[in-house]
Amino acid sequence: MTPGRYPLQLYRGDTYRWKFQLWADPERTQPADLTDVEARAQIRERPGGQTVVDLQCTITLPNIIDMLLDHAGSVRLPERTGAWDLQLTYAAGDVSTVLAGPVTVTQDVTDSDQPAPAPADPVRIMPRMVRRQS
Repeated sequence: MTPGRYPLQLYRGDTYRWKFQLWADPERTQPADLTDVEARAQIRERPGGQTVVDLQCTITLPNIIDMLLDHAGSVRLPERTGAWDLQLTYAAGDVSTVLAGPVTVTQDVTDSDQPAPAPADPVRIMPRMVRRQS
């Protein structure tokens, strides 16, 4: 299935939070089952690009994914444009990309003379219970 399109418009250095709710049906009456699912999201300057900004994903049952771009990640965003996606990995090993889109970055003014920090080891949040949303 083709992922839903969700463009991100970001201001370098700012913190962002999103909440995505996934559904099993088009009518949005049945919550998607995210039990034992791992959610991961990244921003890169282009698909396969070297700049990787990990977004922290937390799953709340039955079908909510909270996604965070913190300040430390935000200052490492690509200079102007990029791409992102949100990928789910199920216990059986199946992978599904549920959202993707372009990223537009506006450069900040305050603290813009500060160099971006060195990338830290990515934080991987492995929720015990997860539900799928669309």
